[in-house]
Amino acid sequence: MPSITLQLDDDLKSEIEHFSWINWSAIAKEEVRKKEIFERYIKTGELRGDDWEFCKRIDWHPVDELPLKKEFVKKLGKARKEKPVRYKSVDEFFKRIK
Repeated sequence: MPSITLQLDDDLKSEIEHFSWINWSAIAKEEVRKKEIFERYIKTGELRGDDWEFCKRIDWHPVDELPLKKEFVKKLGKARKEKPVRYKSVDEFFKRIK
C-alpha cells in the first residue's frame, strides 16, 4: 500500500505528539474519503451505496459542507431578534404548537 509523508513545522509536530492515542493516519484517510464523496456529490447530487454507509458510520453528509442559503440566514437573523416565548409547563408548550 502506498504511503504519504507530510512535513510539519516543529510547533505543530509537538502539538500532535500530545495526542499520541490518536490514529492520525485514520483521520487523514477519513478526510480524503469525505473530500472524494463531497466532490462526487457536488457533481451528481447523489451518494453511492458505499458512500452512504461511510456517511452513516461517521454521522456526516456532504450537504453539511455546503454554505447556508441566504434565505435561511435571513430567517435566522429575524428569529434572533424576536423575543423568546416562555412556557410555564410542557403542557402549555404542546397546547400552543397544536
